[in-house]
Amino acid sequence: MILKNNKTIDEEKEKGLLSEQKAKILIVDDEKDIRKLVGIYLKKQGYKTLEAENGQMAIDIMKEHSDIDLVIMDIMMPGMSGTESCAAIREFSSVPVLFLTAKTQEPDKNEAYDIGGDDFLSKPFEQSELIRKVKALIRRYNVYKGREDNADGILRVGTISIDPYKRVVTKEDEVIHLTDKEFALLFFLVKNRGRSWNLDELYENIWQEKYLPSSSNTVMVHVLRLRQKIEENPAQPEIIRTIYGKGYQVD
Repeated sequence: MILKNNKTIDEEKEKGLLSEQKAKILIVDDEKDIRKLVGIYLKKQGYKTLEAENGQMAIDIMKEHSDIDLVIMDIMMPGMSGTESCAAIREFSSVPVLFLTAKTQEPDKNEAYDIGGDDFLSKPFEQSELIRKVKALIRRYNVYKGREDNADGILRVGTISIDPYKRVVTKEDEVIHLTDKEFALLFFLVKNRGRSWNLDELYENIWQEKYLPSSSNTVMVHVLRLRQKIEENPAQPEIIRTIYGKGYQVD
C-alpha cells in the first residue's frame, strides 16, 4: 500500500469523494420539472440540494446559505436573467456557477463567462454529462478555497505560488517569468484577494500615477499577459476573474 504524508492514497481519495458527496448545490430554474429532474440526478450522487425559481430568489438563498458549493442556473428566466443573477452573486461570493441553456451562440457564452459564469450545459443534456461537470466544478472549487497562505510568507492561489521577498512566481514548481509590473499587479490582486478592483484603482496603485482614460488599455494589456502566463485556459480565467461592471478580482 502506497503511503503519502502518513495517509494512504486510498484514504485521500475517499476523503475527497466524501467532500464532493456532502456538497450543497443550488438549482435555479423557472421550470419546476427541470428543477425536479436535476435534483433527482444530484441526490442520486449524494448531493444536498436547494431550489430557487427565479434569479432574485437565488441571490437571497445564497446570502442565507454560505455553505453552498455550486449553483446550477438557467440562463433564460423571466424577470431577472441567469446572467444578471450571477453578476449580483459575484459581488459577495465566488461559488462556481454552471449555466443551463438552450442558447448556443458564442456571444451569449462570452457574456456569461465575463460576468463570472464557470461552465455551460446545453439543454437537453445527459445525466452523465451533468454529473461530470458538477464533480469537476466542485472539486476545483474545493481546491481553490482550501488553499491558504503559509506562515513562510508565500502567497498561494490555485497552483500559483508567489514569494514576495524573492519576487519569484512559480506554477507547479516551475518558475514563471514576469515583468516588474506583471509581478506587482499579480501580487497586489492576490494580497488583496476577495474584492474587485477597477481599472483606475489598479493603475494608481501599481503605476503610482494619476489615472487617465488612456491608462485603461495599459491595465487590460497587463492582465491579458498575466492570464496567458498563469491561467490554464486564458480565455476562461479562474485566477484573475473579471467581475462584470466592477473590475478584476482574485478569490
